[in-house]
Amino acid sequence: MSQLWELDVELVESLRFGPLSAHSDLDVAVALTRLLHEDFVSRGTSHDERMNDEEVVLAVKAHRAVLERLGLEPPKLPFRHHSGFFDYWRRNNMSGGGGWQARRECVEELLGPTRQALEDLQEAEYEQQFKKGPLGTFKNLIFAAVGPKPQIVLRDAVSNEVEIVRNADNCLVYRDTLPVQGLTWRQMVAWWQAHHMPDAEEPEAADGLYRRLYRSLDSLPEQTVLRTYCARYAEPDGFELPALIPQVYLHYDPYTRKSSGHSGALHRERMDFLLLAPDRSRIVIEVDGAHHYGTKNPAGADGRIMYTASPRLYSEMVAEDRRLRLAGYEIYRFGGWELTRPDSPQLISDFFTELLTRHKKPTL
Repeated sequence: MSQLWELDVELVESLRFGPLSAHSDLDVAVALTRLLHEDFVSRGTSHDERMNDEEVVLAVKAHRAVLERLGLEPPKLPFRHHSGFFDYWRRNNMSGGGGWQARRECVEELLGPTRQALEDLQEAEYEQQFKKGPLGTFKNLIFAAVGPKPQIVLRDAVSNEVEIVRNADNCLVYRDTLPVQGLTWRQMVAWWQAHHMPDAEEPEAADGLYRRLYRSLDSLPEQTVLRTYCARYAEPDGFELPALIPQVYLHYDPYTRKSSGHSGALHRERMDFLLLAPDRSRIVIEVDGAHHYGTKNPAGADGRIMYTASPRLYSEMVAEDRRLRLAGYEIYRFGGWELTRPDSPQLISDFFTELLTRHKKPTL
């Protein structure tokens, strides 16, 4: 068989003396392990030559050097090149019946442990990328309340078990185990099917869940955000996108605004939207109407209601943002006015395109 590619001998030779500037030793070790594995299997089963004997020697030496830099023990190959590969099998009487399979198993036995060790390193490196993730562990989501808000008590203060004691039917509660790589729309739909529409097919359940989420929103700007984002679910692989979860209870303060003289210890009970992204980010999206930063004035003669900017409300809002950011959340704010413009769907769509690109699962 003719060779369809050419080994960069100079590049491979340089690996013996130090890492590449554009690629990590871990990436290079994975690639060289795959190259050697495929080369020996191909040569031993179909006699195709990906590399000649000299190139195999160089690849083996580079492989050993890179693995040693990573602190891994190189495989002990009983051969150095193709000729030695066949000599090894002839000496062990493995060239008869079943020889192809025997050669495959031999190569796997020799290089398999190295591949597994590299996969373990990749997984450890992957986990390192989440050291600055959100603090605390996920327990449940209380979201999408319709009508009177739920009243929540701490049933077990030791294990932090909460219970909704009133208006539980008005909201949704997700208690399933949260997958490590966030919460996708498909997983949300599966949860909805299991608990609310057990006889429905996935498309019907998805439509039912969307309509239920939409009912929890009573402002046009918020409805525009949900409608624009959820249109992506209809695209190819759209069900694998992170679910956009509306009206999520962040914390509960039963004393908040009990009286005109008590402003409460916590200034934001609900997040307008939450995304649990595949890179383990928790992303909060807020849609700010005038009541977020102003106090309502009496209606004018024309019936219009105006607001007066409130430094206190603004300070409470940005203080809560700081607290959430320090806890590992990302926060993005839209002004309600900008989401009432004719171009607001395009503005929202462009925002989510950039956001989802930024928060993909890390690759190695």
